[in-house]
Amino acid sequence: MSNTIDIQVPDIGDFSDVPVIEIYVKVGDTVKAEDPLVSLESDKATMDVPAPQGGVVQAIHVKLGDKVSEGSVILALASGDASAAAAPAPSSATPTATAPTAAPAATAAPAAGGIDEAGFALAYAGPAVRKLARELGVDLGQVKGSGNHGRIVREDVKAFAEGGGAAAPANKASAPAAAGGGVGGIDLLPWPKVDFAKFGPVERKELGRIKKISAANLHRNWVVIPHVTTHDEADITELEQFRVRMNKELEKSGVKLSMLPFMMKAAVATLKKFPEFNASLEGDSLVLKNYWHIGFAADTPNGLMVPVIRDVDRKTVPEIAKEMGELAGLAREGKLKPDQMQGGTFTISSLGGIGGIYFTPIINAPEVAIMGVCKSYWKQHSSDGKTWASRLTLPLSLSWDHRVIDGAAAARFNVHFANVLADLRRTLF
Repeated sequence: MSNTIDIQVPDIGDFSDVPVIEIYVKVGDTVKAEDPLVSLESDKATMDVPAPQGGVVQAIHVKLGDKVSEGSVILALASGDASAAAAPAPSSATPTATAPTAAPAATAAPAAGGIDEAGFALAYAGPAVRKLARELGVDLGQVKGSGNHGRIVREDVKAFAEGGGAAAPANKASAPAAAGGGVGGIDLLPWPKVDFAKFGPVERKELGRIKKISAANLHRNWVVIPHVTTHDEADITELEQFRVRMNKELEKSGVKLSMLPFMMKAAVATLKKFPEFNASLEGDSLVLKNYWHIGFAADTPNGLMVPVIRDVDRKTVPEIAKEMGELAGLAREGKLKPDQMQGGTFTISSLGGIGGIYFTPIINAPEVAIMGVCKSYWKQHSSDGKTWASRLTLPLSLSWDHRVIDGAAAARFNVHFANVLADLRRTLF
C-alpha cells in the first residue's frame, strides 16, 4: 500500500516568514528518516527541516527564497509500496553518489593541509552542508559559495571535492593560507597541525551539536565585535541579608531566590538610564529597544545556552526566579524551544556558583553588552581610610561593543548597576 504524506515545517519557535535558502532533495530522491530536506534561515539561526520518516519525494511545494512558517507544506513524501516502486528513479543521481570515489585525488591538497577549523567555523553554510564537507574532507573556509549572499550550498562542496566549479576561486584564497594566512578572511598564520599521539595517549571526542553551534557564534561575535571589558565591584552586604530573609518567607512556595533575579532587576533599572546598552547595531543605525528581555547564560551538559526572561521590568523577583528555574531545567534536559532563547536585549553571565574574580564575557550578538559576575567575597572597605568594615563584594565585568559605547558610558553603567545592587530602593526612581 502506498502512503503519501505532506511534510510540514515543524515547530520553529516564534519565527514566521522564514526564507528557504536551500533545498537538498529533488522529485524522485529516496530519503531516510532524519535526512535534511530543506534549510531555513532566520535572523538568528539556520535550521534544517529533517524527514520524519523514510520515503520517496513525490513533489516539492517550495522554491528557493519562498517564505514559510510553522505548518507550511514543503513537500510530499511517499512511503510503503510507493517507495519501493519509485526506488529506481534516483538512478539518475548515481554519478553524484559515486563522486566521493573520485574525490581523493582532488581533495589530496586539503587533506595534506588539514581543515582550518577557524575558517570552517566562520564559513556561511548550514548544518547539512557542514556535515557533507566533513564527510568529503572539504575545508569550507576555502570554498566560495554560490548561494544567496555567498552562502555555500551542497553543489559548491561537491564541486570543490571534485576539483572544479567553486574550487577555482577557493584555490586562489588558499594561496595566502599556504604562505601563512587565511583564517576566515583574516591574514593570520595557519593553525598548527600537530600529531598529538606521538607525545602520548590521546582520545578524540566529537563536539556535541550545541557546542558546535555556540562555538561558531562565539567565534563570530569575538572576531566581529570590538570588545572592551570594564571591571568594577558592588557592595551586596544588605542585599544578601535581604535575600536570605526572603528565602525563609518563601520557603513554603517552593521558590528559591538566587542573586541573579535581583541582578536582572538592577540591570533593567540601569538599562533604562543608559538606553544605548539596550540596543542593537544595524548598519549605521542604532536600534533602541523599549522592552527589557534579559538572557542568562546556562551551563548544561550539552554546552552553553542562553534562555531569555521576557519583560523583566513587569515581573517580581519571585516570578523571575521561578521562570529561571523552569528554563534552566529545560536547558539541562535539552528541551528549550527556539523562542525561549530569542529576543534578548542584554545578557548576564554568572560564575557565582563556581568562583573566580573577573573575566571577559563574550557579547551575545546582536546585543551590544553583557554583564559577567563572579563569586562574591568578603572584603575590607573604608570610606575615610581610618575605619574599616567587612563588606560582601560582588565582582562585575561588563563587556561592551566599542562601535556603540565608549569607556566613560561603560564606567557610569557599572557604577549605577553597583549602586542599585547596594540599595534596590533606587529602582523606585
